[in-house]
Amino acid sequence: MNNKVDPEVLERAKIWLEGNYDDETKSAIQAMIDNDPKELTESFYRDLEFGTGGLRGIMGVGSNRMNKYTVGAATQGMANYLKMNFKDLDIIKVAIACDSRNNSEYFAKITADVFSANGIKVYLFDSLRPTPELSFAIRQFGCQGGIVITASHNPKEYNGYKAYWDDGGQLISPHDKNVITEVQKIKDISDVKFAGNDDLIEIIGDEVDTIYLDRIHSLSLSPEAIERQKDFKIVFTPIHGTGYPLVPRVLKLFGFEKVYLVDEQVIPDGNFPTVVSPNPEESAALELAMQKAMDVNADLVMATDPDADRVGIAIRKGDEMILLNGNQAAALLIYYLVTKWKESGKLTGNEFIVKTIVTSELLAKIAEKENIEHFDVLTGFKFIADIIKRFEGEKTFIGGGEESYGYLVGDFVRDKDAVISCAMIAETAAWAADKGVSLYDLLLDIYNEFGLYKEKLISVVRKGKSGAEEIQKMMKDFRANPPVSLNNSKVIKINDYLTSVSRNVETGLETKIDLPPSNVLQFFTADGGKVSVRPSGTEPKIKFYFGVVASLENKSDFENVDKQLENKINNYVSELGLN
Repeated sequence: MNNKVDPEVLERAKIWLEGNYDDETKSAIQAMIDNDPKELTESFYRDLEFGTGGLRGIMGVGSNRMNKYTVGAATQGMANYLKMNFKDLDIIKVAIACDSRNNSEYFAKITADVFSANGIKVYLFDSLRPTPELSFAIRQFGCQGGIVITASHNPKEYNGYKAYWDDGGQLISPHDKNVITEVQKIKDISDVKFAGNDDLIEIIGDEVDTIYLDRIHSLSLSPEAIERQKDFKIVFTPIHGTGYPLVPRVLKLFGFEKVYLVDEQVIPDGNFPTVVSPNPEESAALELAMQKAMDVNADLVMATDPDADRVGIAIRKGDEMILLNGNQAAALLIYYLVTKWKESGKLTGNEFIVKTIVTSELLAKIAEKENIEHFDVLTGFKFIADIIKRFEGEKTFIGGGEESYGYLVGDFVRDKDAVISCAMIAETAAWAADKGVSLYDLLLDIYNEFGLYKEKLISVVRKGKSGAEEIQKMMKDFRANPPVSLNNSKVIKINDYLTSVSRNVETGLETKIDLPPSNVLQFFTADGGKVSVRPSGTEPKIKFYFGVVASLENKSDFENVDKQLENKINNYVSELGLN
């Protein structure tokens, strides 16, 4: 069956067969060569690469899989790069955490062993922890880097490896590319030092939790409102991940006394037995929580993903609970922060927020009203962290977020943080309730003031090597033949982030986009529409982000205007051939 396999793939597999790999791994490879050329190709056609979320892949045997050897090689490359960059330090330090996924603790221990074998001091959490707490720990212990083992919201077959730098943010250019270069220099697995030095591994735990939660509590802007609304009912689920117990602990610390847990989903479990996918972007993942909210008559549901960096929410609308998308939740949070900062006299003209280019323009409008600067960055929270780092000591970060349910308040964490977000979203709800309005009412007030912004995400999945090639062809075709109009409104501007060029279609004038090159296209229409197209950096899919806007003169017209915008988006989808 060898003749059905690309010779390059077969050569890569033979390196593993003949190298210093364990017998179980070699047997699995030989079985693929003999019986499953397709799986062999998927396992070896490439090396796992750092994307917007680091290293992520299906667990199994091969260079394109998450396993002891790919994790070990990534860690050895990271260790080599840290030693190059911080050679003047007496001791280089890293922090390591992991989530509830299958093999996460195993991969975390391998990572700790390889770092320590390279003479690097390791702070290893004693059990599963949220990704943002890893970011916090890096800064708390003065580390030069950090790793969290997680595949975020991916299906149970996946695991991943997020790498962080000394600012607590995920690796960005040039560090991400340079680490990969160091990994690629490892031609023999024998170059990876797997024999750990336990003397350099320090176990950390609850003492870090306490400091972290206290810092989050310091962000509270409306303690009096919470005191008056302490019986405000909240349902929370960690979806079998790391959000428990820290989210309930921080809600209690803020003063909320009626927090109901989804008991079936509190148990950490990498198989995620109660959901098809542990993704809070998907309504099915919140079904049990929403049912619980109906049972206890709660007004707010919050669900964190397995590594607790993202949160999905549902709010009460009369007798039902409705899901909000990431843009709506971000708008509520940013509106609350901006309003409270203004009321408290904290605005000095030197504050800013950050959002990604595919996130709702509503956030920018809210900030602009109070003359708060806003920055647009590429998709990936590491770019938000980079802006915070860039202006550290010069400007004050209020908050930021991205449409994919990730938000951050304050700057002591440098990644999206669902523990912080749950606390501050709950506070937003209590503040609104204290004024006699629901979060739903507040959202309509925002639309009434700034315009009804409606967004939709469509993901086209194309798996494997052939899928990756098809996705690249789609991007090539959109560049060669961009839409002239969408829903009878002319496309007036095209942003191509790969070439860093923004082109005015009507005049032909081109201006430079001051962001790192990225394979993203954006089309802007004359009536305020926006379509963004980008291949995912962590999953086998190409994403289409649609954004439209209309004025909402009367809140009573919401459903009619919302329906009109829904139809406009559907027309966009049809015209782009995505039906």
